[in-house]
Parts: sequence; structure tokens; C-alpha cells
Amino acid sequence: MKVAQLTALRDLEIGECHEPRLERPDEVLLRIDRVGVCGSDVHYYTEGRIGDQVVEYPTTLGHECAGTVIEAGDGVRTLRPGDRVAVDPAIVCEDCDQCRAGRWNTCRNLRFMGCPGEAAGALAEYYVLPARNCIRLPDRVTLDEAVLAEPLSIGMYAVRLGEVYPAARVAVLGAGPIGLSVLAATKTAAPATVYVTDRINARLKVAVQLGADWTGNPERNDVVRVIQQQEPWGLDLVFECSGDPACIDQAIALLTPGGTLVLVGIPPAPRIDFDVHAMRRRELFIKNVRRQKGCLAPAIRFLEEGGLDTPLLLTHRYGLEKAQEAFELVADYRDGVVKAVVDLSGAD
Repeated sequence: MKVAQLTALRDLEIGECHEPRLERPDEVLLRIDRVGVCGSDVHYYTEGRIGDQVVEYPTTLGHECAGTVIEAGDGVRTLRPGDRVAVDPAIVCEDCDQCRAGRWNTCRNLRFMGCPGEAAGALAEYYVLPARNCIRLPDRVTLDEAVLAEPLSIGMYAVRLGEVYPAARVAVLGAGPIGLSVLAATKTAAPATVYVTDRINARLKVAVQLGADWTGNPERNDVVRVIQQQEPWGLDLVFECSGDPACIDQAIALLTPGGTLVLVGIPPAPRIDFDVHAMRRRELFIKNVRRQKGCLAPAIRFLEEGGLDTPLLLTHRYGLEKAQEAFELVADYRDGVVKAVVDLSGAD
């Protein structure tokens, strides 16, 4: 089968490897049809690491994926060949203290697709997964849309963790796929006022179409000052979705006493600095988002019900042979890209 392997920084090569086989009765063999390019994939692509997770070459990337069941193990009762599925890329042990407590996203033995030292990435024609990691798609949800289910589930989980409520004053810092998912989930959860910032004007236009009440580009305006003028008492909740440490300082400046900062974006460095005294004096709360927990099925229902204007996010598509072009596009934030999708359906 064909596979895209990262062999060095910013170097994806299309090669061949053996097709995987079922080894357990609870597994399914998938044909991977679509893979979305995520910001975390780009960290590995351009920097070779996220924190202490360091790439060993060659490796495969990708975890936002959808596919078709080719074969199901004898113990699988929920899926059959031909079913189209969205994939939960977090493979958990189901046995550790975290799994038993329902905290699958912090499983002590978690293997995440495309993560160094854990599980292979999805940029391959075929993949074997536990059946529990695959959710059958409704007829109304396309394979392209299914790629959005995983980032949307993170946005929904972040909103759940942040406890958005009616009349809340909210900011989303960073309008990439995750930030836009947070925006959509916030607007669905409660009639909140949402301010959105990003350095790419094309993404801000998408944010407006998804319901943002105000948008601003920090490279063109002092977004903190403008928001403070409109909300002199401060914001109740800020979702940091960019991974840029400067946005944490912005969030601290924007939050009202007792407000909450939800960290969703992945910073490039293992350590960040912030004004702890400003946080202490105003008794600000920090919540960290570790991917998602129990939100993939709700995300698929959200897509089925038309809760997200998916063409606004699905901006670019490439074949497997041009996967590197997709990664370069996303890495350089070119051409108004929101979500680039790699279509593997014609790989053979």
C-alpha cells in the first residue's frame, strides 16, 4: 500500500509498505479515504517535535481521518464492511485508573495516531484500529465533513470544560480550525457575545459567517484595547486557540476578576512565561484541554444537523501524491487556508 512518510523536516515522501492485517477480534481494517492536516501535524513537520515528543525518522503523520471498513474482526458487532466511519485517533487501554474513571483522554497508556512513539499516522491507504475507535457516519455526512469531526469534538469539549453560559462575554484567540470549532460550539451552547482574533483576515471573515460578534487582527489593531473599550468590566471566558504565548498575556489582560482562561492551542516551546501576580490578584482560573472526551459522536450529530457551515472550513484538497503541498500550505498559512484535506481515494 502507499504511505506518506516524513523522512526529514519538511520532507514527505510517498512510498510503499505492507498492508496491515487484523490481529484481534475487536479490530477493523479501514481504507483511509480522507486525512485533514492539523496544526499539531505541522509542528512535527516543521520542527520535528512538540515539547518532549520528538520525531524519529521515517514516520507517518495525520490523525484527523475518515474511511471505509474493509474487514471486521469476528468480535465486532457494530460495524460491517462498507460502512463509512469517522475515527477517534486516541487508542486507549480501557484498564488504567484514568480509563476506569472515564478520563479516556488522559489514559496512562494512550497511543495517539501520528504521535511519536505511540501509533502510526493516518497518511496511509489502510489502517487497523479497534472498532470502538470508529463511529459510523450518517448518510448526510460526507467523508470530507467527517475529517472535521475530530477538531470539532475538541472545540465542543473545550466549551463544555469552559462552562459557557448565557450572556457570557467570551473571546476566542486564534481562528484556525480549532478556534472556529470553539466559536461554533459556543454559539450553539449559549447566547454568548464572542470576540475573535486572528492574524489572517480570511479566517476572520469565516468567523463572522459563523457568528462572531466582533473580529480583530492583532497585527493591525490593538485588539486588547478595542475589546476593553467595548467590555470595560472584562470578559468572563477566554479560549486560547493559537498556541502563541503572547495570547496568554492578552487573555490575562482581557479577563474579569474570577474569569477563566481555557488553554486549547499547543505552544511550540515546553515553557511559557506569564504575569502570575496579575492572575493571582484577580483570582483567574486556568483550564487545560487535553484533546477531547466523549465529544466525537456529538460532533458527528452536529455535522449531520447542519450545525456547522462546513464549506467555510474545507478550503483546500490534495491527492496523496501532493500531500507535501498540503503541509506546506498549512505551515505557511497561505491562500486563506483553514482546513486542507488529503484525499487518498485515488491513491492506487
